[in-house]
Amino acid sequence: MTVGRLIVWRHGRTAWNLQDKIQGQADIPLDEVGIGQARAAAARLAALAPTRLFSSDLQRAAATAGELAVLTGLPIEYDKALREIDVDDWAGLTQAELAARNPEAAARIKAGESQRRGTAGETVEEVAARFAEALTRICVQGEASDTTVIATHGLAARVGICRFLSIPDPHWPAFGGLSNCNWVSLLPSTRTNRWRIEEWNAGSLPEPVMSDDPQR
Repeated sequence: MTVGRLIVWRHGRTAWNLQDKIQGQADIPLDEVGIGQARAAAARLAALAPTRLFSSDLQRAAATAGELAVLTGLPIEYDKALREIDVDDWAGLTQAELAARNPEAAARIKAGESQRRGTAGETVEEVAARFAEALTRICVQGEASDTTVIATHGLAARVGICRFLSIPDPHWPAFGGLSNCNWVSLLPSTRTNRWRIEEWNAGSLPEPVMSDDPQR
């Protein structure tokens, strides 16, 4: 049986978000604004009476989940498959620095074409498959009355949800990036035995999207 609702929740702001630095799987903490965002969003999500709480093991997502854990008493279940895209040796570069060092790669990313991040990181398609597999595994761990919250990262969440919903790759750019501490709500359809989007980028619009997901 599948859970009744999946909430996929992006972490709060970090200093690297503010500086337009590519984070990938670098373990960057929330800044003071990010902590405040997580607390405010957690109060809203607690009103949904979540029954299970998952998180990426990177500290910016784990600290975001921690704010909801404090309010609900739920234990945090960590899953490395919920990490952000691996950017390898691009971590710490700004988007401008990446464009100066590797203009061809930056141009392919901007055009929505497949491009491996860093020397030995992941492609968007690879992180989408990894994240979708995690959602598939998590969504069957519960009952129809359950609401499961997943604290994670912007790019991984966007493309992973699209893959999970079987949305063809060329249509992924139609789904905007997630702002810090905003979320996507997914509901199962009893008629089609598939999932659908209830809300996208919910929580605190209009907030700017500062992430490894360079949609413009």
